[in-house]
Amino acid sequence: MVLLSPSIGALRKLVAMCESYAVTHGLKYNAKKSETIIFKAGSKTYTDAPGISLSGTPLNRVQKVKYLGHWVTEDLKDNCDVERERRSLSVRCNMLARRFARCSQPVKTTLFKAYCQSFYTCGLWVNFTQRAYSDLRVQYNNAFRVLLGLPRHCSASGMFAEARTDDFAAIMRKRCASLLARVRCSTNGILSAFADRWDSALMRRWTQLHVSRST
Repeated sequence: MVLLSPSIGALRKLVAMCESYAVTHGLKYNAKKSETIIFKAGSKTYTDAPGISLSGTPLNRVQKVKYLGHWVTEDLKDNCDVERERRSLSVRCNMLARRFARCSQPVKTTLFKAYCQSFYTCGLWVNFTQRAYSDLRVQYNNAFRVLLGLPRHCSASGMFAEARTDDFAAIMRKRCASLLARVRCSTNGILSAFADRWDSALMRRWTQLHVSRST
């Protein structure tokens, strides 16, 4: 459960509503597992913001929080979540390479598509450094090389084309397009309003992935 508010005062009112609901229905919130995060306004940081309490227990303020498997940070950057996916990809690839080393190439390619191309919540990545993004791309390419036993410096585009599987750029385009399509088709009023904004970060990211640039 997540509460979003533009101010501390409004957030306290929302917390009070939750406390009242819990008392009425015989529920109890676990304050030890509840946290607060204050997002930065540009480069401005609120270091002396008033605290928030839940049922009399002060809540711990954190700089990042994991929600539905996605890391959200106070500066609204996606580097932390990109690194999460890179580490997860490394673990999955090493597992496949160990357990299925003797399988044929078609089997390995099928396993790679099933376990290494999900990139969970990557459609939400709109604010990250090129280094973090490049590290993930390199990890993806190396994962395929290791699984198939290919030379370390072989052509990435060539090996994916030969195996008839998507490279990193293709995966990112498809995931972003899929998210945008689902948001536009949603009947939720908030999502519909977001989908109609052509200046949104999601639309900007989609454009960057799908529009070719000539120099």
